[in-house]
Amino acid sequence: MAGIFDDEEARRAILDLRQRVDAIRIESEQAAGRANEDTTSLRRSLLELQNQIEGLRSEMAKLRGTNEQLSRDVSEMQRRQKDIAQGLDDRLRPFEPVKVTVDGHEFMAEPAEKRDYDAAFSVFRKGDFPAAQTALVDFLKRYPQTAYGPSALFWLGNAQYATRDYKEAMINFRSLIARSPEHLRAPEAVLSIANCQIELKDMRGARKTLDDLTKAYPQSEAAIAAKERLSRLK
Repeated sequence: MAGIFDDEEARRAILDLRQRVDAIRIESEQAAGRANEDTTSLRRSLLELQNQIEGLRSEMAKLRGTNEQLSRDVSEMQRRQKDIAQGLDDRLRPFEPVKVTVDGHEFMAEPAEKRDYDAAFSVFRKGDFPAAQTALVDFLKRYPQTAYGPSALFWLGNAQYATRDYKEAMINFRSLIARSPEHLRAPEAVLSIANCQIELKDMRGARKTLDDLTKAYPQSEAAIAAKERLSRLK
């Protein structure tokens, strides 16, 4: 009985062991299956991720190309704007005021104003005094408020003096002095008035004018000339 019992126990133990082994095997196979599924899923995820990365790279390349094109477009637009602005400046420049210096006086003048004064003064410099009178009178009428006024009056007076129109010359020299007593040409204008008076035989008036010149502009070269002339008139 004891031997039979022992064999039966052994068989049960073996059977139980086999069941455990089968259970472990099944569990291992199931685990391996799940692992395979997980690996497949992981591979699939990695493949999708790789595809996404490639897609992003492609998009970045497109964006980079677009950005480069935009940069070129912006550069071209800026160049065109610069060209347009330069062209506009070039077209407007002939109409913009320009800085000029005449007889020590600096001021802004319109291009047409400068052109007309230069043209009138050019006629005076050529020695065509009748034509210079006409040009300077027209200039002063066209630009009554011009900053060229004192200089224009001075040369107009000189042109008139040269043509022996002494009375008109004195009128313009006096206009210069009344308008701009501190002008660089003012002392010369006073001396020119005295010269006109001498030509008109108004010696008394000439002496007074010369005396006034030495008092009003004592440091000027005209005052030195006035003193010499006074000594000869006495």
